[in-house]
Amino acid sequence: AFIGQFYSDRDPPRQVLLSHPIDDVDLMAQALTEKHGRKVTVAVPLRGEKAELVSGAARNARESLARKMSESATQSKLLAGIADAFDLDAAPNRIEVYDNSHIQGTNAVGGMIVAGPEGFLKSQYRKFNIKGEDITPGDDFGMMKEVLERRFKRLLKEDPDRKTEAWPDLLLIDGGAGQVSAVAEILGDLGVEDVPFVGVAKGVDRDHGKEEFYRPGQPVFALKHNDPVLYFVQRLRDEAHRFAIGTHRAKRAKSIGATPLDDIPGVGATRKRALLAHFGSAKAVSRAHLEDLKAVSGISEALAEKVYDFFNERG
Repeated sequence: AFIGQFYSDRDPPRQVLLSHPIDDVDLMAQALTEKHGRKVTVAVPLRGEKAELVSGAARNARESLARKMSESATQSKLLAGIADAFDLDAAPNRIEVYDNSHIQGTNAVGGMIVAGPEGFLKSQYRKFNIKGEDITPGDDFGMMKEVLERRFKRLLKEDPDRKTEAWPDLLLIDGGAGQVSAVAEILGDLGVEDVPFVGVAKGVDRDHGKEEFYRPGQPVFALKHNDPVLYFVQRLRDEAHRFAIGTHRAKRAKSIGATPLDDIPGVGATRKRALLAHFGSAKAVSRAHLEDLKAVSGISEALAEKVYDFFNERG
C-alpha cells in the first residue's frame, strides 16, 4: 500500500528496489506501469550492487529518522522552555512571529512566520502588503495593527470555533511596550483575548543576548544570556526579519520596474517591452506622436490610439 501511495503523485523510476518482499509484487508493477504509461519493474535484490544500494538506503533512512527524532526531542524541550519562560498553560504547538519592513514608509510589508514541534513551517508563512491609507509612513504601530487585524479577522471568519490548528498558541512581536500596546488594542477590539503575545525588543545596546521581553500588565524581563530558550527566540525573530526583509525587497524591486504603461488597459508585459524597446523609456512613450506609436511592432492602431489618449488626456 505504501508504494502505491508514494507513487500516486510521483513518477517512479523504471525499476523499484525493495528491502523486503511484498504481496502481489507483479500486480504492483503492472499498476505502476499502467498508471505512468511505461514499463516499471519491482524487485527485491538479494545480492550484488543493487542489494548494496538497498542496504545503503535503509541505513540512511535509519540515520535520518534518528536525527529527526533527536531534533524533535530538542524542539519539544525548547517549546516547553518557551511555555515556562512566558507563563503559558502548555507548550505551544503553533508560534506566529511578526515583523514589518519598509524604507521611510515606502513599500511597507508585514511578514508572519510559523514554527512548531516540526520546526519552521514555511508553507504557512504569510506576507501582508500594508494597505492602510490612514497610516503615516513609517508608523510601525499602525502597520502591526493592520497586519494583525487582517490576520485575525480572517481566522474569525474561516474558523470561528477554532476547529483547526490555524489558531496560534503564542504571538511573538518584534518590538517593545508600544508594539505590545498596539497588539493588545487590536486583539481586544476583535474580542480575541485568550491568545498570549510577547514583545521582543533588543536591549539598550541593541545587542543579541540582551533582549527584553514585554507582556501586557507584566514587568519587563530578560532571559539569561546562555539560556537555550533565548537562542531559540533569537532564531525565530531573525527568521521573521529575514522573511519580512525579503518580501520588502521583492516589492521594492517590482515597484522600481513599474511605469505608467502598467495602468493602460491592453498593455501587458509583451507590449510594454515593445514600447520601451522602441522608444527607450516610458517618458518617451508619453511624448510620442500617434503615428510613431502606430509604427511600433506588435501595437495595433486601436491600442496606439489608447496609449496616445491615455497620456494626452492626463496632460
